[in-house]
Amino acid sequence: THTHTHTHTFHKSSLTGVCRNQTLAHSVSGFSLRSTPRIAASSARFVSSSGGMGFGGSLGMGGGGFDLSGALDQGTVRLNEKATMQNLNDRLASYLEKVRSLEAANAKLEKQIREYYEKKGPAAEKDYSKYWDIINGLRDKIHAATMENANILLQIDNSKLAADDFRTKFEHELMMRQSVEADIANLRRLLDQTTLTKADLEMQIEGLQDELAYLKKNHAEELAALRSQLTGNVNVEVDAAPQQDLNKVLEEIRAQYEAITDKHRRDQEAWFNDKSATLTKEITIHTETIQTSKTEISDLRRTLQGLEIELQSQLSMKGALENTLAETEARYSSMLAGFQSQINMLEGELANVRASIEQQGQDYKMLLDIKSRLEQEIATYRSLLESEEPIGGSSTTVTTTTVRTSSKELQLAGQAVLRHMHTHTHILPQVKAIK
Repeated sequence: THTHTHTHTFHKSSLTGVCRNQTLAHSVSGFSLRSTPRIAASSARFVSSSGGMGFGGSLGMGGGGFDLSGALDQGTVRLNEKATMQNLNDRLASYLEKVRSLEAANAKLEKQIREYYEKKGPAAEKDYSKYWDIINGLRDKIHAATMENANILLQIDNSKLAADDFRTKFEHELMMRQSVEADIANLRRLLDQTTLTKADLEMQIEGLQDELAYLKKNHAEELAALRSQLTGNVNVEVDAAPQQDLNKVLEEIRAQYEAITDKHRRDQEAWFNDKSATLTKEITIHTETIQTSKTEISDLRRTLQGLEIELQSQLSMKGALENTLAETEARYSSMLAGFQSQINMLEGELANVRASIEQQGQDYKMLLDIKSRLEQEIATYRSLLESEEPIGGSSTTVTTTTVRTSSKELQLAGQAVLRHMHTHTHILPQVKAIK
């Protein structure tokens, strides 16, 4: 706390002195400091009323005499002026004390910030080249893994297309096999029917042969009976119409039956030979077709087994690649989460630094506003004191020196605040570079 002593000499004042005191009181009442607004207002009202009293006292003076009440009023005005000046000096001292405390707080904050960045290391001196190398290596690995994954997916698609093609071929061959098997079944049924027909025809041939033998036997018996009748000794002459020649009739009947039998036999033999040749040809053709189909079925079965083995290998490869891809994605996701947490931490630190800078900026603006108002008040105060130098004497000179010293202290406090803001202004690009 600064103590300022002011010495004033009381003189008999005129109306001009009273008006000057009123001007000083109004200039003091026009200043508003946040710390002591009520004191300034009360002082202004009190001095203003005192000024009015002094003005009235000066009017009450006689032309050639001395008025005691006017002198007392002038003394009261000067006492009020002294109290006002002391109040101003006290307020200025409290402001300077506040400036010093803020400067000490700023110095403490600067020291803490400096220690923090000394511990963390300056942002400009940090070497991120190794991290960039790691990031570039990881990026290359991710790119290579992506390309490999794309190639694997392309191979999987090609394998799927080949499997679909083979499946289509297999289904086509299966349909052909089923068709051939159906044809073979039909041919077997036809063969069975032909065998039955052949057996029936053989039975018919045997029946006809038996019938032919029976007819031959009957014919022989009839011939024998006729011959025995013709060779008898009885000659019976009948006066009748001439009889037919039985031998001739029998020969004709025999010839007719033999012709019919031969014709029927030739027809049956021709039909049997024709049917046998046709069936033999069809059996040969169908046997060759069955053999060819069996060969094709064997080939298709071997091809199907090979495709199934290849499909199983492709499916196992696909499962292994999918597991590898999942592990790679999980690993890189964890790494990216770590990087994101570091970025979030740095962003939080940057936000804190920005908030601190904004708070310091607001404090600086407030102090600059107070400084400008105090400088205006001090300038007004100095002009009033300089205008009273012929009356005030040496005590006024002491007060002026005190005000100049206070102005220098204010300038030093403002420079300290500017240095603090300049330091935080340099910190912000470093934090941006870290981000």
